[in-house]
Amino acid sequence: MDQKEIAGLVSVLILLLLVGVIITLFIVFVRRKNKLVEEQERTKKAFEKELSETQIEIREETLRNISWELHDNIGQLMTLAKIQVQLAKDRPETLEEVAQTIGKGIHELRTLSKLINPEALKSLNLIEALNMEIERFNRLEFLKSNFLVTGKQYDIGNEKEIIIFRILQEFFSNTIKHSKASHLNVEINYKADKLFILAQDNGIGFASDADYSGIGMKNMKNRAKVIGADLKITSEKDKGTALKLTYEPNPEKLDDI
Repeated sequence: MDQKEIAGLVSVLILLLLVGVIITLFIVFVRRKNKLVEEQERTKKAFEKELSETQIEIREETLRNISWELHDNIGQLMTLAKIQVQLAKDRPETLEEVAQTIGKGIHELRTLSKLINPEALKSLNLIEALNMEIERFNRLEFLKSNFLVTGKQYDIGNEKEIIIFRILQEFFSNTIKHSKASHLNVEINYKADKLFILAQDNGIGFASDADYSGIGMKNMKNRAKVIGADLKITSEKDKGTALKLTYEPNPEKLDDI
């Protein structure tokens, strides 16, 4: 075999080797692409499932709040007004008290009507929904609540806001039901590249994550993970509990900041 034949054979072998490498790389690329598409599809389905469950839970929580307020709050006001009317037969000067009680009842019904209207709830953004919750806590004297918003607000997407609201709603529920707290502070800071949320109570706290896992820790962490947020819940026995959530929106979401 002369040199030309050897050179030709080497060239063919190199060509075949290059074709093999290209085919291998193409197969690897296709597999990785398919895997990425599958992961994106799984992530999308998980997000949609979490969003659907979150919306259902918010509606259920809202209905429970409405039921409680109708029975315990507005029901008590109407009962008080009835008693005051009966007493006013002999003491006409107390009619002013009757008017005030009925007026308070009307105000409570108007406030409650916002919760009954599902379209009104859908149109609320995160700040408006949280403000409504905080106002309800103060109005019903569950505990003294403060709400502070700093930075220039921007849109992170309605679906993300719904999930963040539910995370906070679970924290609020645990604070009211279990913490024995007298104060609740909520702060939202719209930074240029991230949204930072702090919710903190002055309740009895807990010693470890295990003490909190039975009342919502797992749900809150899973929801934060679904939207790519960082969630930390810390507590100290007899000194209260704090929730810290950090969410970094996509860069295109910050174009209008």
